Amino acid sequence: MLLQRIANKGIQLGTLFDRAAARHPASPVILDHELDIAPKLGRRVTLTEVADLVDDFASRLWAAKVRPGQRVVVFKTNGFDISLLACSVARIGAVPVLLSPKLDGATVAELLRRVDQPYLLTDQDKLEQELPPEVFGLSERVLLTSGSYQDATELASLAGVRRVDPIVMSPDHPTLITHTSGTTGTPKLAVHTGRTFEARYRPQGTVMALKVRRSEPVAMHISFVHSRMFTIMPISVLQGHPLIVLRDDDPGSVGDIFTHVSPGFIEAHPNTFMHWEVLADDPRRPLTNVKFFSSTFDALHPRTVHRMLGATKRKFPLFFQLYGQSEVGPIAGRAYSKRRGTEADGRCVGSPFPGMTGVRVVSRDGNPPTKSSPGYIEVRSDGRIVTYLGEHARWEKQVNDGWWRMGDLGYRTKWGCLHLLDREVDEIPGIDSTLEIEDTLFARLPELVEVIIIPDENGTPLPVVCTRDDKPLDLTAWRSAAAGLPAMAEPVQWKLDDLPQTATTKIKRLELARLLGAGDRGR
Repeated sequence: MLLQRIANKGIQLGTLFDRAAARHPASPVILDHELDIAPKLGRRVTLTEVADLVDDFASRLWAAKVRPGQRVVVFKTNGFDISLLACSVARIGAVPVLLSPKLDGATVAELLRRVDQPYLLTDQDKLEQELPPEVFGLSERVLLTSGSYQDATELASLAGVRRVDPIVMSPDHPTLITHTSGTTGTPKLAVHTGRTFEARYRPQGTVMALKVRRSEPVAMHISFVHSRMFTIMPISVLQGHPLIVLRDDDPGSVGDIFTHVSPGFIEAHPNTFMHWEVLADDPRRPLTNVKFFSSTFDALHPRTVHRMLGATKRKFPLFFQLYGQSEVGPIAGRAYSKRRGTEADGRCVGSPFPGMTGVRVVSRDGNPPTKSSPGYIEVRSDGRIVTYLGEHARWEKQVNDGWWRMGDLGYRTKWGCLHLLDREVDEIPGIDSTLEIEDTLFARLPELVEVIIIPDENGTPLPVVCTRDDKPLDLTAWRSAAAGLPAMAEPVQWKLDDLPQTATTKIKRLELARLLGAGDRGR
């Protein structure tokens, strides 16, 4: 798309913090945890210190014989240093392959096979507790970010090696490999280039440059292995915003941090914002200074948007809801103000970015797509990945004359607004939209922290619900809230932490249906 291509020289992750530190050397990065690779740095560092850390570990990786074009799988205990190590790998021209710390060892081994003898960057805990012994045979070399393990090389032993100059690769060379959510099986490995990342940076980077003052702190709670991290992080540091990086989404600890360093902009997963609804009632008022909220992963429930906006005292705050996917980046967006009520239409995910992205909805039955007969959502963006590693034929199946099949069902209104109704694999016959039903239940039952509608073994819609503090569901209130909705089975209650989740805290609906089908009827 034209505005994504103008002066697109590639994002260059390896020198990101050098450039940010040159512009804003003392700008702070505030953490809620120590970095495993540099615990002595503490929880408040400057961009200058971060740039030096990235340079240091790039040089250690070079000393460990990592070379340009080689792949380095990063699978370690959760922390912001995952993202920083990705920058270190890219700094010497190698390609970071980021795997979620939530993946099980067998899945990691399978992905190592697909990557084909990469370096493995991990830690003692992952090797002792989760990874199978076969990872040594599947890797060129195993490198440790912390701890020690037989036959593995400790990066700590390479401290003080000679620093090496950054290696700048072609903007069309792979710069990062991330994995998809895995909601429908083994994750796919998505290959990004410097140019595709720069293209997907443009929509929100443009908005933030125009709307968000440099003095506004940016807080983010995003998976450290997700492609979204490598757009919002560069936007924040290059524009000079103080950066608050959260590993933990516990409302208590988040409230502590936001009380001391009050963010003006928050980027987080939809389920994180749902978890933070209690902060709206926190007497410390931790959200009072937020001017902008942003979420890119899935459409948020209107109740959550309403609660977040109601918690801030800024004039005319906005909630940016961006619709996108790991494979293509942000595609469409819409801004909501305080005027939006809890009964608003949460299925509307906005319009594409002019000159940057495109959206169309393809009919499934020869008739114009509507709410009762939605079509396949397809999109265009220069931010689209170039392949699935080792599965290019699978990538090609999702491309139709330059349009990318999102795997979602929806329709567009006469005003051009895109409405997302369901994932293709989650559609239940006779139900217009399971997501719309979930929106309605959230609005009517404040005690809900999650509700997932899936088909039971007979195809009947089955609600799986989670309540705040795991209190027993009030069935009388439930039946009142469900009045007027399509007929459903009796709800099954689970603890939120027991639901199968992806790296971005999305619920794995197919896995949940499998568990229920196997006789697991709640906790």
